[in-house]
Amino acid sequence: MTSSAPSSAPSSDLPPRLGSLTFHSPLSEARSTRFIERLAAAGPSDVLDIGCGWGELLLRLLEAVPAAKGTGIDINAEDLARGRALAEERGLADRVAFVEESALGTDRGPVDAVLCLGSSQALCDPELPHDPAAALRELRRLVRPGGRVVLGEGFWERTPTEAELAGMWPGATAGDHFALGDLVDLAVEAGFRPLWIETANADEWQEFESGYRYDTELWLATHPDHPLAPETRERVDRQRASWLNGYRGVLGMAYLTLVAVA
Repeated sequence: MTSSAPSSAPSSDLPPRLGSLTFHSPLSEARSTRFIERLAAAGPSDVLDIGCGWGELLLRLLEAVPAAKGTGIDINAEDLARGRALAEERGLADRVAFVEESALGTDRGPVDAVLCLGSSQALCDPELPHDPAAALRELRRLVRPGGRVVLGEGFWERTPTEAELAGMWPGATAGDHFALGDLVDLAVEAGFRPLWIETANADEWQEFESGYRYDTELWLATHPDHPLAPETRERVDRQRASWLNGYRGVLGMAYLTLVAVA
């Protein structure tokens, strides 16, 4: 799950951002290959990636379906620049657009395939609690009948204890996520049939969590007196602790391959 940094990587004098991650999700090469094979078999002509980051899965799908075009939308300019650089390197720049904009209420559908891995919050009102049901209804609006959606969504492996919740992100509650069965039921209610239900395993989580911090941990070790080191150290230490002392083994990642009901 590692990749070399793109040519547009920021100066090494600054804290790096996610350069050792291929996917911004606990997702292995083997699982991503299966995603692509299932989606490519349906022959999509257009693909939309919600909260695409640098769009690795989107680019791989376009490589597998030479007639398809794609659009990735995100609000992080640095990630989008990385995606554009990767598209250039792979000869895909004329078939993909990376657009800096909000996905809320987007009019970029309907399309044949939608990717939304760990980004369903981008489809929900930021003034309200995250609502997977609302996100699923939006995904159904954005895909044509018979089209495919790959949704990566958090779920509780089991009900977290109060101590575990206290170790997670600020304000974490047991209502922040659903159980897996309830999540799948929401997808059915939104107008999908679940073609494939799978969840990230422990190895995928560990590679993601370690890869998420790897470059920054290395930077901190080599730049201990940098003006940005104190705030960077505090942020990384807090995030690592939230995993090890909070959601590790409790928060799961479901990958649902869904087909839109006609």
